[in-house]
Amino acid sequence: MKKKYSIALLPGDGIGPEVVQEAVKILDILAGKLDMEFNMKEAPVGGAAYEATGHPLPDDTLNAARDADAVLLGAVGGPKWEAIDFSLRPERALLGLRSDLQLFANLRPAKIFPALVDSSTLKREVVDGLDIMVIRELTGGIYFGEPRGVETMEDGTRRGFNTLVYTEPEIDRIARVAFDVARKRGKKVMSVDKANVLEVTGFWREIVCKVHKDYPDVALDHIYVDNAAMQLVRNPKQFDVMLTTNMFGDILSDQASMLTGSIGMLPSASLGGGNAMYEPIHGSAPDIAGQELANPLATILSVGMMFKYSFENETANAWLERAVENVLDQGYRTRDIMSDGMKEVGTQKMGDLVASELEKL
Repeated sequence: MKKKYSIALLPGDGIGPEVVQEAVKILDILAGKLDMEFNMKEAPVGGAAYEATGHPLPDDTLNAARDADAVLLGAVGGPKWEAIDFSLRPERALLGLRSDLQLFANLRPAKIFPALVDSSTLKREVVDGLDIMVIRELTGGIYFGEPRGVETMEDGTRRGFNTLVYTEPEIDRIARVAFDVARKRGKKVMSVDKANVLEVTGFWREIVCKVHKDYPDVALDHIYVDNAAMQLVRNPKQFDVMLTTNMFGDILSDQASMLTGSIGMLPSASLGGGNAMYEPIHGSAPDIAGQELANPLATILSVGMMFKYSFENETANAWLERAVENVLDQGYRTRDIMSDGMKEVGTQKMGDLVASELEKL
């Protein structure tokens, strides 16, 4: 009997629809290879949803995400919507999805494919063999803390403020995700904080140490976020699993992406609730939208993570990684990872090439 799953497709803005389209090709092939059936429902999100409904996360979209077994998101945002009220900007849809679906754990692997070692801006010996997992807390911290806003004080001076806050249960659960992931990797967790300055991250460190007592087989170290940023470009292979807060993880995972050659190569999984959301970590890149320049590989690899974490099928994830590696080994590149002697292809062609390799496996 076929296994049946529902997937909410949220293409979003800019290059989002283009890369999601290539991911759908992959889903169709995997459905046939694995005797599975996918009910895919597309819904607007971000700026596209705002234009259509007046809100970046309409009820119909949120309900589609709630009802699905997994959510595949493209990208949201763009300068077109920067002037509208903060509460209606496209990025609020992301925060709304994460909060409503209780997606508190964001897994962002930074793994370099051998064929792209020379595409990194760092020396070959620094990045060759790189395989890091950044685990970012996703529904707490300064992005969600209250109070927040901009106010005018009695003397007429205006001030803006956000609140960085974490509860013990929030830290406990994300720490357990990190230790559980590390057990299946190199059994090392590096917890990133700013405990020498911020009391809340000193508290973070305290709770992470407390949780670590349940994982004696996993090594735990701590590092300040500024040093972590430096070490990521100095000696990134010292890291296995990096555990950190919402804001620090947002920054460090983007930094880690460039070690792999391009932000267009990094997938992500957001876990925690009854279902999960998968998305490339790159933005909407409106400046190249519709020009066949977007790299779809991060979105395709996000589909692999979907199979691994939502559908409990590691085989499909391995197939996709191998298919992408085979295409790169053949010298095909989108513009963001192009180098001398390689063969430049567009978004759709890259998707077709991966699909062809996947069919062979």
